Amino acid sequence: MELINQHTKKIMEGCKERARAAGLRFENESLEYVVTNRDLLELSPKIMIPTLYDYWVHDVEVLKGKGKYELYPHNPYETVINTRPAISYYNDNNPDWLNVMIFYHVIGHIDFFQNNLYFRHTWDYDFTGEALSDKRVIAKLRSEHGHWVDYVIEFARGIDNLVGYFPELHRLFPVATTQLPARLDYYFDVFLQNIKKVKTSEYIKEIERYNQCKAEYADLCDDMFFAEVDRRHPEFKALFTKYKEHKSTPPLDLIQYILENSAFVNKEENKWMKIIIEVIRKTSLFFQPQIRTKIMNEGWASYWHEILFLQDDRIEGHEVDFARVNAGVTAMPRVGLNPYALGMRLFYAIEEWADKGRLTWDFQRLTDAYQREKFDSTLGRGREFIFHVRENLCDFTFINQFINQDFVTRHDLFVAGRRLNESKMVWEYYVKSRNSGDYRQMLLDSLYHPPRISIDHEKGKRDNTLYLVHLFEHKPLIKEFITNTLMGIEYLWGGPVELETHEPLPKAARSDRPKSADRAGEPPIQWQRVVYTMKERKLSRRVAA
Repeated sequence: MELINQHTKKIMEGCKERARAAGLRFENESLEYVVTNRDLLELSPKIMIPTLYDYWVHDVEVLKGKGKYELYPHNPYETVINTRPAISYYNDNNPDWLNVMIFYHVIGHIDFFQNNLYFRHTWDYDFTGEALSDKRVIAKLRSEHGHWVDYVIEFARGIDNLVGYFPELHRLFPVATTQLPARLDYYFDVFLQNIKKVKTSEYIKEIERYNQCKAEYADLCDDMFFAEVDRRHPEFKALFTKYKEHKSTPPLDLIQYILENSAFVNKEENKWMKIIIEVIRKTSLFFQPQIRTKIMNEGWASYWHEILFLQDDRIEGHEVDFARVNAGVTAMPRVGLNPYALGMRLFYAIEEWADKGRLTWDFQRLTDAYQREKFDSTLGRGREFIFHVRENLCDFTFINQFINQDFVTRHDLFVAGRRLNESKMVWEYYVKSRNSGDYRQMLLDSLYHPPRISIDHEKGKRDNTLYLVHLFEHKPLIKEFITNTLMGIEYLWGGPVELETHEPLPKAARSDRPKSADRAGEPPIQWQRVVYTMKERKLSRRVAA
């Protein structure tokens, strides 16, 4: 692995100038490396971070990658990582015209990394530098504790998808809000509705009473209003105090909770484990935004490599070559998902809609197909708007907000179904739906969505038990992972672990219920609550009452 030569670096700097002129924003410094196939195979398991800590699974992945490469030789055009400065990797046999196209794509990624708000916790430090420091610390611990270091890494990595990414963003960047005072908020939103469960008429009367009090007493309103509340509801003050104590406790993800409350890892002789667990958690938090913005990120980079390269005079004589490469990267498959293609086309569509004013209520309320097709208020704000989208959205909001019937119809998109042809004994794919709602849901279902696990402190008081509750969203946990994951948690916790979740009721035990038409005649799934217990490395399962 070596830095690109000065001739190629000059091409990259020229691409940066054109990209900045088009409105992209990114730091001046960047590092570009030429890599061999061997380099790529060794970097891929470390997520292209050369300084990431060593771990035996990385070696296994390298061997797997070598085997795959021998059967199916392939090379990525580029890889770029979100570091300070940004680092990107390239093949050593690219012609200049292809490097121009690839550099524009990379610059699009860098612009996305350094401006999308979901990455903001990564902006102020160099992850590669910290990773190198962590690697040295782990190597030192491995020399002292041997294979136990790898056990701790493996157990921590088993739950690193449960890190509190959004709570961490909120902690680092609290949002300034104009919320009501806490006491008033609790009274109207919790006390009256959830505890007293007052009728709607009584609730409205209380709102009117507060508004009248505010008009008459201004700054003294809260004291006057709650004096009457305390007279009517003597229990209010105690309930509010208890609510504040509970709410003031910051939400902890499972890894944080273990770090702070595990008697095992907090023993003096085991505190070295906390260093490793913190490294695993920090690494997971660093990569969370990349997982959650895959479609947007690749779409943004593809949009800009096409826009900028088509305007670059260095394309002359290579139009056909560019068309071939670009089509291979951004072709929309009939079945399956290409994030480059979908994201790029959606950015083009959003730009057009914003230019023509089709994101306004005047357009949205139109039902006539001809009027919708001809609508154009010539706002001309498309480019400005897609920069706003790039800055503020993630894949979920991007898809949920902009995948509509116009987009699905224009690109002839559909949800594919699969059925068995019993006469030929082959699987057949067919068009199941062309509805935008179904297509949108298919995309949302494909996004990264780790399970949400909370900790029940009351149920976990006995026998130093860690009681975990899976927030059920009609997606069961993968059974194959439960045993090893709970075994790792038990080790780090130093006591029994219980996991409450839901699983489908066996067909033989299901009650007779009407069949659901939208399930092709199959009865709806019935769910039962179950509890897995890991104690002394033995897993048991029971149906919860």
